[in-house]
Amino acid sequence: MSENNLFYALALQHVSKIGDITAKKLIAHCGSAEAVFKEKKQNLLKIDGVGSILISDLFSSEHLQAAEKELQFINDENIICHYFADASYPEKLKHCIDSPIVLFQAGNINLKQQRIISIVGARKVTSSGIAFCEKLVEELAVFNPVIVSGFAYGTDITAQKSAIKHELQTVGCLAHGLNQIYPKSHKKYVAEVEKNGGFFTDFWSSAAFERTNFLKRNRIIAGLSQATIVIESAEKGGSLVTADIANSYNRDVFAVPGRVTDVQSVGCNNLIKFQKAHLLSTPLDVPYILDWKLEEIEKPSVQKQLFVELDDQEKIIYDFLQKHDKEMLDVIALKCNLPTFKVASLLLNMELKGVVRPLPGKLFEVI
Repeated sequence: MSENNLFYALALQHVSKIGDITAKKLIAHCGSAEAVFKEKKQNLLKIDGVGSILISDLFSSEHLQAAEKELQFINDENIICHYFADASYPEKLKHCIDSPIVLFQAGNINLKQQRIISIVGARKVTSSGIAFCEKLVEELAVFNPVIVSGFAYGTDITAQKSAIKHELQTVGCLAHGLNQIYPKSHKKYVAEVEKNGGFFTDFWSSAAFERTNFLKRNRIIAGLSQATIVIESAEKGGSLVTADIANSYNRDVFAVPGRVTDVQSVGCNNLIKFQKAHLLSTPLDVPYILDWKLEEIEKPSVQKQLFVELDDQEKIIYDFLQKHDKEMLDVIALKCNLPTFKVASLLLNMELKGVVRPLPGKLFEVI
């Protein structure tokens, strides 16, 4: 994206009455952000959904002046900018109708051909929530996913620290410009996050820090990812907003269930109850539901393990598959007298151990 195109895209982004959806309509009609500012007002009013109120102050010089100032900040701080029509723009986010026309980046983010999941949850996360989040990231590490979150207290920073621990790429989505960090106590993690990924935001350096920014930021978290995972949530909270946005984008949502008496489990339990999320009882539910395959990623060769490394239920499945060559998941569950969801997790665990492999048609066989 040329600096001239970025300048006019910033100017358009600065017009308060014009959101990202309308901005894209204007750009599509005129051909570029620059052309929008050079188009006659009467022609813009012919665009479906664009009225005189929306573009009432479009031609004010203040937008160009603000864009010039922000462009100076971008150049001085070496901020990376992604225009929604460019190839560098995150692919999954590009398909979201309300994605920002310009996305700002700090760090070394690479989302090309990557599995991307968002992990969100309560800021006042419980010790069990922390433990599950850490276990989740640890067990998914073999699939090399990118871990996206909001860099906030509680669940967010737990997920991102766990990603760094297991040498996974992590992305923090901020509710403010790249000239500050909130919360301030998380400044100590910035260098590690930028080394192992980085930060995204669509807020300018001059943007006021407001509570509503967090809700707007959540569409970036949901939009970047194949799936959003909610670890814990009260009856109301930002994590549930992120889950709703992910559902609106037709993305998968997972929720960790909890006791009905636990305040921090109400939100997750409701997501599951109203069929807005998959029940997440074990980390291996994620690759099973999302159909992640180990053979699709680089991994060290694994030798077939001996029985001593299989638990009792895994041994039952292993013995059954040895006698029946290859069989479907549902049949294995039926013949081994085990729940289907449990067999799915066991098979994936056995795949990680190198003793079984999946075949097309939900078939499995012993290696």
